[in-house]
Amino acid sequence: MERLAVAAFVAGLTGEPATASFYLAETARLGAATGEAVGRELAQGRTKGPYGRYPDGPLSHETVAGPVYEPDAAAREALGTRLAAAFRHAHLLVLHPRDAAPADLQALLDAGWTTPSIVTLSQIIAFVSFQSRVVAGLIALNATAAEPRSEEAAHV
Repeated sequence: MERLAVAAFVAGLTGEPATASFYLAETARLGAATGEAVGRELAQGRTKGPYGRYPDGPLSHETVAGPVYEPDAAAREALGTRLAAAFRHAHLLVLHPRDAAPADLQALLDAGWTTPSIVTLSQIIAFVSFQSRVVAGLIALNATAAEPRSEEAAHV
């Protein structure tokens, strides 16, 4: 249940509609309460990005501040401590990757995640983020292939 809920949350954060729809539909099968909780948290956490701070140096001009997602008491009640912490971590990795720090891993440990489960969680976040980008790319390629081309462009 946790893995699927995290996948749905990550897919929703990426903003790629086909992947988000797939995972949200799957999450709804876990029960209306879980599906609704994931949807509520997506509404709270969805934003543009990525954000993050670069240390002083040649890239510091690329620092971009952005909203930080923090599950509130209602979210922790609906999702449970472990899943709320996982959503916070997912939001951090998807939208604030430069801001990730050892304390963020400790927060997962404090919420009951083990080191191996944190590795799995991070792999799910990375996979669904990548999957969303692949799907977006394939949709764009398909749209491009469907466009009428001039005779000259067809022979290039």
